[in-house]
Amino acid sequence: MSSYHIHSLGMRYGETAVLHDINLNFDGPGLTAMVGPNGAGKSTLLGIMAGLRTGYTGHCDLDGRDLIAWPRRSVARVVSFVPQSLRLEFPFTAEQVVLMGRTPYCDGLFESPEDHAAVHSAMEVTDTLAFRDRDFRSLSGGERQRVVLASALAQSGQVLLLDEPTTFLDLRHQVGIYALLRRLAAEGRMIVAVTHDLNLAAAHADRIVLLAGGCITADGPPADVLRPDRLRDVFGVETQMMSGPGGRSWIVYGSETGHP
Repeated sequence: MSSYHIHSLGMRYGETAVLHDINLNFDGPGLTAMVGPNGAGKSTLLGIMAGLRTGYTGHCDLDGRDLIAWPRRSVARVVSFVPQSLRLEFPFTAEQVVLMGRTPYCDGLFESPEDHAAVHSAMEVTDTLAFRDRDFRSLSGGERQRVVLASALAQSGQVLLLDEPTTFLDLRHQVGIYALLRRLAAEGRMIVAVTHDLNLAAAHADRIVLLAGGCITADGPPADVLRPDRLRDVFGVETQMMSGPGGRSWIVYGSETGHP
C-alpha cells in the first residue's frame, strides 16, 4: 500500500509564500478531506503530491522515495489526479477521454481488453456510460467532471487525488461521488480530496486536514477538526455542530464574525 511522507514542505510563487513548513503523513487506505479558505494552499499541496508542481522546498516522499526522483510514467501508475476542470480543444468522445487514463499502461497504438474493461467499469460507477459516444466538449460541467473522474479511476492507481471533485455536480451526484470515494477507500485506496463543502467532508471523510494561510491548522477526525471555535477563527463564521446520520457531525452556519 502506498504512503506519503511530507517533510518541511514550503512553496512560493514569486515573493508570495503559499505553503509553510508542511509536515504530513498518509499511510494506507482512507478518505482524507483537505479543507480551508481560498488561498490556503490546498490545490498547491495536492498538485505537489500529484507530481505536477516543482520548485518547492522540503520533501514529498512517495513510498519512501522523493517524488522528484520518480519517472513520470511510474508516478501515473500509482497516483491518479482529478483536476477542478479539464478543457479539451479536439473532438474526443467521453469514452476516449476515459481511455486516456490507461496511457501509463500502453506500450503501443492499440488498447488491450484490460484497458477496455477498466474503462467500462470506470464509466459504469461514475454514471457516464449513457453519453460515452458524445463529444466531451458538448457535455455539461457536471458531466465533464464525472468523465474526468472516470478517467482517473480507469488509471487504476492506489492513490486518488481530487481537487474539488463535486464542482458543477447536482446534489444527487455530489452525494453519489462521495459515497463512491468512501467505497473505494474501504476497498483499499488512499484518497485525498480538496473540498470547500465542510458538511460533505464531515459526513464522509475519515480524516480532515485544515489549512489556513499556507499552514496546517488542524489534522484529525472530523469531529476533532471541525470545532466551532476553530471554524470561527479560520473562516470568520459562527457555526453549530449537530448530530447527523450515523452519528457524524453536521454543521449549521450562522452569521459572519467580521474576521479573519
